[in-house]
Amino acid sequence: MVALLMAAPLMERASLHPARSQWIELWDGKYALGWDHGGTPVFRFKWAPGGLATRRQLRAMRMCPGGHEPYALLVWRNGQRWAWLYRLDLAKPSRVASPDQLNALDKAMRARRRCRLCGLVWDYCIPTSDGRCEACIAHADHDGTDPDCPMCDHAPRALAQANAA
Repeated sequence: MVALLMAAPLMERASLHPARSQWIELWDGKYALGWDHGGTPVFRFKWAPGGLATRRQLRAMRMCPGGHEPYALLVWRNGQRWAWLYRLDLAKPSRVASPDQLNALDKAMRARRRCRLCGLVWDYCIPTSDGRCEACIAHADHDGTDPDCPMCDHAPRALAQANAA
């Protein structure tokens, strides 16, 4: 949260013009083209040196910052968009979920995909505001006697079972 509050004023004062760029010495002794803003290296899009990655890039590599602060800032779209850059040599592997945690997540997702009315498990999450699947919502105005409707056959039974439970 502090990093987000700190970055807003940083981007308002930072000059993003390429003419302001200079060679900045990095942690490994190499140099990269960017600018220094209050001790924080800032790089334009595609100018960031190797050895730095955003959180999303770290996640794609199954890594995390490991409790370390961001090293630099990446900016693009004239300062409208920005992302923190973290050092890869300080990043740590992400924790792997245990089988019990994965089973609990599967159970929770299955519950989010189960319709409260018909009891079927769908391949999408059911809206929590209504608790019914799209088929039950679409057939809610039927009286349950339509022979061409597959929902009219089992919805009243499912409703009776749900009320009994």
